[in-house]
Amino acid sequence: MGNYKSRPTVSCGDELKKKISESYAVLRSRLIEDLRIRDAEWTELQQACSRGDTSKVNELLNEDNVEKDSSLSLLHIGCIATGSNKDHIKCLLKKGSKPTALSKNGYSPLHLACYRGDVDLIQSLLEGGADLAQTGYSDITALHIAVMCGHDEVVKLLLNQGADVNAADGVKFSPLHIACYFGHEKVVEDLIQHGADINISGGVGDRPIHLACSKGYLRITQFLVEGRPGQKADVNVMDDEQHRPVHFCCKSGHLAILHYLLQHQAEPHGSSIYGDTPLHLACYSGKVEVVKHLIKETGTESLTIENIFSETPLHSACTFGKSLDLVKFLLEQNVVNINYQGRDGHTALHSACYHGHLRLVQFLLDSGADMNLVASVSEQNGDSEKKEEQTCLMWAYERGHDSIVTLLKHHKRPQDESACGDYTHPGGDGSYVSVPSPLGKLKSITREKIDILHLRVNLPHHFHIDILDLEFQETIGSGSFGKVCKGKYAGKTVAVKRYRANSFSAKSDVDMFCREVSILAKLHSPHVVNFVGACLDDPSQFAIVTEFVSGGSLFSILHEQKRLLDLQFKLTISLDVAKGMAYLHNLPQPIIHRDLNSHNILLNENGRAVVADFGESRFLRCLEEDNMTKQPGNLRWMAPEIFTQCTKYSVKADVFSYALCLWELLSGELPFGHLKPAAAAADMAYRSTRPPLAITFPKPIVALLQKAWQSNPEERPEFSEIVVDLEEYKKSLNSTVEGAEEPTTFFYSTTHSSSISSQTSDAEEEEEEGRSTPPLTGRVLAMRTHWELEASRNSGVPLDEVRRRLPFPQIDNNGYVSDPLSTLRLPINVSPPSTPVESILNSCGDFESGDF
Repeated sequence: MGNYKSRPTVSCGDELKKKISESYAVLRSRLIEDLRIRDAEWTELQQACSRGDTSKVNELLNEDNVEKDSSLSLLHIGCIATGSNKDHIKCLLKKGSKPTALSKNGYSPLHLACYRGDVDLIQSLLEGGADLAQTGYSDITALHIAVMCGHDEVVKLLLNQGADVNAADGVKFSPLHIACYFGHEKVVEDLIQHGADINISGGVGDRPIHLACSKGYLRITQFLVEGRPGQKADVNVMDDEQHRPVHFCCKSGHLAILHYLLQHQAEPHGSSIYGDTPLHLACYSGKVEVVKHLIKETGTESLTIENIFSETPLHSACTFGKSLDLVKFLLEQNVVNINYQGRDGHTALHSACYHGHLRLVQFLLDSGADMNLVASVSEQNGDSEKKEEQTCLMWAYERGHDSIVTLLKHHKRPQDESACGDYTHPGGDGSYVSVPSPLGKLKSITREKIDILHLRVNLPHHFHIDILDLEFQETIGSGSFGKVCKGKYAGKTVAVKRYRANSFSAKSDVDMFCREVSILAKLHSPHVVNFVGACLDDPSQFAIVTEFVSGGSLFSILHEQKRLLDLQFKLTISLDVAKGMAYLHNLPQPIIHRDLNSHNILLNENGRAVVADFGESRFLRCLEEDNMTKQPGNLRWMAPEIFTQCTKYSVKADVFSYALCLWELLSGELPFGHLKPAAAAADMAYRSTRPPLAITFPKPIVALLQKAWQSNPEERPEFSEIVVDLEEYKKSLNSTVEGAEEPTTFFYSTTHSSSISSQTSDAEEEEEEGRSTPPLTGRVLAMRTHWELEASRNSGVPLDEVRRRLPFPQIDNNGYVSDPLSTLRLPINVSPPSTPVESILNSCGDFESGDF
């Protein structure tokens, strides 16, 4: 049957025909090269030959120079001359120039003469001993060239002189093949009259009629079908892939040829070796009129035929996906079911999702397509019996079609406000929530009830919270699970993660809730978020209560507030996160986070970091499990082994995500911010792409990054090793800075550096370890801080006040301020800045091309 996802975009025949087209283009270019005049390079004799100057040729020609240049003989050059007088050719032949010599490009003078279509020149060469059967580049004969160019008179001359009408060139094409391929009607007629084999086979069993139908030459098709006495083209002849002429015309959309073939008893429902009928190929190519004519003239039999990839014509139309009219027409047919599943279970909606056709997906959903039907796909592990059930959402997700994934999620649960991760806002990068298979719903409901009862019994009593004891305040985040609110409990400010009541899906929200509560209840570390309790009584009021971390997420600090952090504080954050992850991984029953990203790293009022959001986390029974969930977490920070749908991955996946967070922290940029999350994950997984390493990154950190984001998980370090490396580097950094103190605030300000220009000093100083300036950051961030510092210095207003009151300058896509002076217009009375705008801009320094 085969796996649909491995379906080739073109057949073997298509590939060969593409090569054929390329080979004829090369053939022409080589002929043109041989016929190019090179007066600047040529001798006086060669120039005389190219002009056809017989007297000059006679004067200069002798036995010593008649064959002086073997790459292009005088006879070759003589073929360039125009005019009916060919005496210079006769002179060259008489003096001993060989008519069978091949040029450097592989052509004889007769080949060049046939390309030019010069009948007089050809006759002179034939009289001088030129060989009609001689082959040149790609086994091409003079007749092949004349046919390719459509020189009817030359073709007749060569045939009358005895040229082989059925000679095969390097791609096994006869002259009749070439005439049909290039559409020369008169030449086709001449070849047929001179005995050309109408049904001669090419390199992949393709006949001349196949080429004529594919190219849309109706008159040539008629010549072949009508033929001559004793031989006619078979309208149902098959090539090596069992394609008939009607397959080719339907794929190319030639309605007139289709009508003609059907009138001559062409088989409309025959299948190729791929199982494709003509209707399949018309649908794969989006040929609406051909589809309508086929169904009208031949009935609906082909509409229910599946090819070897488990696809009906409806699947094929959705694979093409660019014609809603075609899909609408097919759905109007009584035998077509929008939710029909092929042998492997995939539907038309699967095909549309896999190929990224957003408008078509919306149309199919509105027309009643069931997004919960599953396809059974063979896992790529050598075990053909092992199948995996996949929904259409998973197919879209695999290909990185984020807009379709979002559409399917919201179509499933339209009341959802967003699909974001913890502590994020709607529209952000969200965690993936898969869609259930219908067969799993009943089992899921039963299992979830048992899980809740088990959790109520085993959760320590002091963690049980009554929902009425919570005071809810503003919403601070949301996600596919529900909302995160700020609140009060027992006089303390807390964060309350509320789960939705309607939560029975394939990746069960209840299951995630139970697992997250179980994990949080076992954690006691200053480097992970502190668990307060959970509301377990009413399924409609499930909630998780944790400490409120007032500083917000690292993502918010870097990308929303756009703050610059100094190197010391970046190391502090990095160490805190590494210690938190080392704690998780080294518990008696290790915990793998699986969703470590800057959204889930929270900063408290003292600038210390904690790891949060354990909704995707799970306990490990061993260091490597073989039943892990596929693709949990956020795609942008996802380890390659998880993105490639591996079900056996270890805690080393968290190390990879940590490396991306560390890079993000150092650079101030979003990893692969120019790409969608799925595209970023695919680049890292399949192309081993990694974010660029700036020259200003400390060398020990660069070495750590290069180890931590290795493609092979076994080569990545443990978090315990990372903690040691970071502590050693931080210690060495402190020792190199005299009087260095632990910063009391984690935002980069004038207390750490007097000017942003210190970031762009000499390269040697930039690479020194222990500097007080932050590593390379984005152009926009650097410009913003610079303008703030300049405004503060020139106005006398404290920097914090400037940041509060000064709007961010308008910066275009190239990082330039569109109105520089606007940033200095403070809402207070200040004197004009003393520094010219030009010098301010220049002092921002040069940036690497990949910094922004």
